[in-house]
Amino acid sequence: MGGMILPEAEWRHRDGLDRLVEVLGDTRFVGGSVRDTLLGIPVSDVDLATPLAPGRVLELLKAAGIRAVPTGIDHGTITVVLESGPVEVTTLRRDVSTDGRRATVAFTDDWREDAARRDFTMNALYADPLTGEIFDYFGGIADLDARHVRFIGDPFKQNRRGPSPHPALLPLPRPIR
Repeated sequence: MGGMILPEAEWRHRDGLDRLVEVLGDTRFVGGSVRDTLLGIPVSDVDLATPLAPGRVLELLKAAGIRAVPTGIDHGTITVVLESGPVEVTTLRRDVSTDGRRATVAFTDDWREDAARRDFTMNALYADPLTGEIFDYFGGIADLDARHVRFIGDPFKQNRRGPSPHPALLPLPRPIR
């Protein structure tokens, strides 16, 4: 999708991360770690997305002896506890219904569909852990370059995460503050 490669970064070499990727197979870094690396700022959280169902993720991790906590299992999120720090692994999702704040989700194997449910284009960037290839479905790289914060889809129908009832008043993401 454009041939951009995620720059080398210290967080990509965290203890246990390569093994986690090897055990799960089809995964991509997603969100803040990709965004922050492209912005050249420190990465604090590492998230992986996968088309594997949450139950399968738990099975694979258990078989490999990797500690996992089903922190948001209904939404497909499992926290993997590595010695170098936690990594959230979330199954690809699509919204079935939403009240504007909370969504009922279904799991999918479609990366673009998962990206479409994210808030901002800059948070819908994925990177292959092995090759560093970046997948940008909604122009997030261009928005980062231009320092634009752009919603994916209609911001008035967006799944809002902040306390504000109005999407125009959402808190700014960390790299913009």
